Amino acid sequence: MGNLFGRKRRSRVTEQDKAVLQQRDKLKQFQRRVGLNLQRERALARQLLQDGKREKALLLLKKKRYQEQLLDKTENQISNLERMVQDIEFTQIEMKVIEGLKIGNECLNKMHQVMSIEEVERIIGETQDAVEYQRQIDELLAGSLTEEDEDAILEELNAITQEQMELPEVPSEPLPEKIP
Repeated sequence: MGNLFGRKRRSRVTEQDKAVLQQRDKLKQFQRRVGLNLQRERALARQLLQDGKREKALLLLKKKRYQEQLLDKTENQISNLERMVQDIEFTQIEMKVIEGLKIGNECLNKMHQVMSIEEVERIIGETQDAVEYQRQIDELLAGSLTEEDEDAILEELNAITQEQMELPEVPSEPLPEKIP
């Protein structure tokens, strides 16, 4: 039912991941099996001691001790596998970052090919020329006003200022008295 719309989802679990996970699962199964054996052998060693078979109990406890060491080794192997999986994942992330940097570097190189330093200097020069030309036009326009024009401009400015400063009318009714 997972393929209702005809799309097959690609699993993100690689063959490498499967192999590591299978190995980890096998080691965990081995741990469970050894753990159960350890419990049985300990109980059997108690029984042998109760029956007076000290030498057999001692031999069984030596075997149990050996299996505990195997269990510790297995735990270390599982830890190593998990560390290896984390290292692989981190390396994959690093590879993606490097690929991103590579693509970014290629884009920058293409942009540098499109715009050379000479082209940028030419554009800046043209912009400075245009700014200078506009400044000259502004100076010509500013200098063409006569003294009468400047007086009219000042009067208009004063009128606008007065309009903004007009105060509201004062009410003619007396103010109500304060009631204590």
